[in-house]
Amino acid sequence: MLSTNGGTQPCGQAPRYAAVPAPLPALTRRRTASPWRLLAWRAAMAIGLIVLAFGLLWFDRDGLRDNVDGVVTFADTLYFTMITITTVGYGDIVPVTERARLIDAFLLTPIRLFIWLLFLGTALDLLLKRVWERWRMTRIQESLSGHVVIAGFGKNGSTTAAELLQAGLKPQQLVVIDCAEAPCAAAREIGAAVIQGDASRDELLRAVRIEAAARMIVSAGRDDTSILIVLSSRKLAPSLPIAVTIREADNEDIAQNAGATRVVNPVAVTGRMLAEGA
Repeated sequence: MLSTNGGTQPCGQAPRYAAVPAPLPALTRRRTASPWRLLAWRAAMAIGLIVLAFGLLWFDRDGLRDNVDGVVTFADTLYFTMITITTVGYGDIVPVTERARLIDAFLLTPIRLFIWLLFLGTALDLLLKRVWERWRMTRIQESLSGHVVIAGFGKNGSTTAAELLQAGLKPQQLVVIDCAEAPCAAAREIGAAVIQGDASRDELLRAVRIEAAARMIVSAGRDDTSILIVLSSRKLAPSLPIAVTIREADNEDIAQNAGATRVVNPVAVTGRMLAEGA
């Protein structure tokens, strides 16, 4: 007898049985750095370079000439700094001494070019981030082989992942499937590739290349859902080792008949351990 164990069925919404299939979720992995942190770092560097350029011009302001009133003030220096950094100037303030021209040629020009590279790099990062991330995930997906798929990243799944990493498995070899955002975020934090969705869907299992996986661990939190995931996975990967957690003893035989190579009942295991230690 299948039992739901009073849990919340992962991704057990109607779209699985709807006439129009739900769109396939995208594979994701933690980025090496936050895009907002990178943006703040680039802005701070650009401001620092502008301050440096202003300091150089203010130090050598006697080498500048204002063609309007002949006096180079603080505001004139700040104005000339911004104009020099963003354009080639308007000719109202110009360097007239040899030292001022050398400073402009060998110090201000590199600063100008570097700031423009920062601006262009930021624009490209913001505009092409989604395209780049999609391409990166596609490459990761295509290269998946010999990986471990964990369906369900609750307490049992996350503990199993921690044990695997401690045993020497690389985070890049972990692929986690879960329906909720919180477990997916936790899986990304450890460096695993993550796909949010229903692990019993054939399309999603193909997306994680279940046929090329080394093994699969199923811990969906409900016996009926876990057994359905085992059935779908066994259909696509006939020789894949599949371990599944089952809470009700009556469902252990059903899980084995569904194709699980190892069935673990956490309640029974805990009971035996407590009994042996009593």
